[in-house]
This record gives sequence, structure tokens and C-alpha cells, in this order.
Amino acid sequence: MNAKPKSYEGVALVCPVTIPYQRQSDKQAEWFFGRALAEMLNDSGLDKNEIDGIAISSFTLAPDSAVSLTNYFSISPRWLETIPLGGASGVVAMRRAARAIQSGDAEVIACIGADTANETSFSKLIDNFSGFSTNAVHPYGAGGPNTVFSMITRNYMERFGASREDFGRICISQRENALAASRAVFNKTLSMEDYLNARVIADPIHLFDCVMPCAGAESFLVMSVERAKSLNLPYAKILASDELYNAYPDDDIHIRGGWQLFREALYTAADIGPEDVNLLQTYDDYPVIVMLQMEDLGFCEKGEAAEFIKNTSLSWNGDGLPHNTSGGQLSAGQAGAAGGFIGLVESIRQLTTKNLENAVSNANIAMVSGYGMVIYDRCLSSNAAILSRA
Repeated sequence: MNAKPKSYEGVALVCPVTIPYQRQSDKQAEWFFGRALAEMLNDSGLDKNEIDGIAISSFTLAPDSAVSLTNYFSISPRWLETIPLGGASGVVAMRRAARAIQSGDAEVIACIGADTANETSFSKLIDNFSGFSTNAVHPYGAGGPNTVFSMITRNYMERFGASREDFGRICISQRENALAASRAVFNKTLSMEDYLNARVIADPIHLFDCVMPCAGAESFLVMSVERAKSLNLPYAKILASDELYNAYPDDDIHIRGGWQLFREALYTAADIGPEDVNLLQTYDDYPVIVMLQMEDLGFCEKGEAAEFIKNTSLSWNGDGLPHNTSGGQLSAGQAGAAGGFIGLVESIRQLTTKNLENAVSNANIAMVSGYGMVIYDRCLSSNAAILSRA
């Protein structure tokens, strides 16, 4: 990894907005995109015609796309991006929007991940997720991510000695964070007994290892620091960010991602180390993937995440490493492609917003990692960003 991304100096991340999640909705994805944009306009004081760029991600917007939204919203932007990367989409949207701001291709870009959910949306998504699923998984009678991640989880447990209790600690801490933030789709406290006794989904994965599909949106605005200051908007800065695709293609079963290959350059660019991170937001479609990110981002060595979690508080108000402070997808829910934005939006919120119900004390540096687009034995997209309070 010899490439060194240029600085993101001069770029501001503002107006983090979450459209509350719903287990099911009779509204289409377009509605959730529109509500997110309306809330960001309200928060920023901007007129909708001042939005001259849109970056979006969605599984249920099709056959509409980003250009369709311009007509629904009656706006005429000069920059558009549709990002089909699932759990990696938020960081990619941020990176591409930041470069557009720096180059002068746009002045204010709305980055939105949104999806609806109803009785048939999830099954349609699984049936048409990718050619890999159709050609390599469905013929064996299995479909959907649970079977893929059960294999990854079992392999990790056997290789490194992790237990279900270790995964449970992640799920329980995130439930506590979600309840504090008042954003949980699962709205009851989760005990270790509850976690261990939950019904099996795809052994060793049980109910609370899985995200709850739902409807909702996550969004933020990208603009110049000068523009943010002129609008009197609190903002977060991008200290460093990188992305990588199809890392370690020869690994038989996924135990690492691309983060391991660019993390040193990332920390060097940000002039910090893992010990300087005040809050960590990992992509959490399953607990084992949280462990991979903690290891590959340098918070502990490979195979040592279970011990790290056992000895480190992950609570938003603890003295360890506040982690997935919104509750992440495991408790707040997975609103489709918005799941790839939830950690980034929560980081911007923690770094810019006062009077949060779950404000992390002295949060000045946040790390966000993305991970997305599962095939039959791994995900293909890895990325991360380090943000700071202005």
C-alpha cells in the first residue's frame, strides 16, 4: 500500500440527521430520502436550491436512482453519485463528496443512505443481492447472509477460542447504548442470559447476533469549512480516510479485512494512534465482524478481540472505548443501506452536537469503519475514516 491520499483539509461534515427507524413502513424509499433532506435543510438554514450535489445509497430505491430524486425534490444539482456498496457506502460517500468540495465540483453535498422495509422487501433483496449469491449459494439451498456469517463466526471461534459470551458482550453493550440514545428498534435491556438463550438462526448465530431489517435514513452534509462557519454550523473534520476492495482474496475463510493493509498510513496521516481514539464506530452486521475491525484497526492483535472486549468498557459513558454509541445496527436496527451510514452519522453527531442524551465525555477523535457487499465467504469492501472535533 504505497498510495497516500491527499489531505481533506478545508472540508466540513455538518448536520447529522437520523430519520427514526420503523420495523415496517408503507412509505417508499423516496420518502425517507426526502425527509432526511428536509431535516438537514431545516438544521442548516439552507434553501434546497443551495444543494448542488447528492451522494446516495439504497437497496430499495430502484428502479429510481439519484437522478430520479432530483425530480422528486425539484432541485438541479451539478454533481451526483450513487454508491452500491452497502455497509461501506457512508465512508465512500463522504470521501467522494469531500473531493468534490475540494475540487470545486460542488459547494454543498447531501450524503444520504435510506431504505424502506415491508413484508417482501428483505426477501426480494436476498433473492437478487448478487450474482455470487445466485450462482454459488442458492444452488446449495442456502440464501441470505446468516449462513455466510455463521461459517465466518464458527471459523473464528475455532481458530481463536472466542465464545458466544464474548460476542454477547458486544451485543449487550450496544443495547445499553441504544437505549440511552432512545433509538433502539429492540427496546428492552438485553442480559447475557437473554442473549445465550435466544433461538438459533444459523448455528452458532442466534437471534441477537442478527440485525433487524427496518426502514429509515441516515444523512449528513459536506461543505467547506468557510461555508460551515458562515452558517454558524458546528462541524467535524476529516483527519484521514482510506478504502480497499477484495483484500486477501486467497484467504479460504474471512478472518481479516482491508483495514489491516492501510491502517498505519491512516494513523500517520491523522498524526494519532489507536490509543488517541475517543470513540469507535464499527460496521456491525454480526458481532464477529466487530471483532475483525477492532483487530485490523490496531486496537488489539489478531485473535485477541475477545480478551480486549472482556477487559474494555464499550459503553458510551464508560472509561474504556465507547463503541457504536447509537447502539449500532444490532440494536438500533439495519435500515438497509443506511446501515453503512449509521456509524459515520453518529460520529459527526457526537463531535458536533451539544446536549445529547448519550454524549461521550471529551469526545474529540472518532474512528469509523465500513464493511460491505457480502458474497459467499466474505465482504468485498473495507474502509475507515478518522474524524475530529473542529
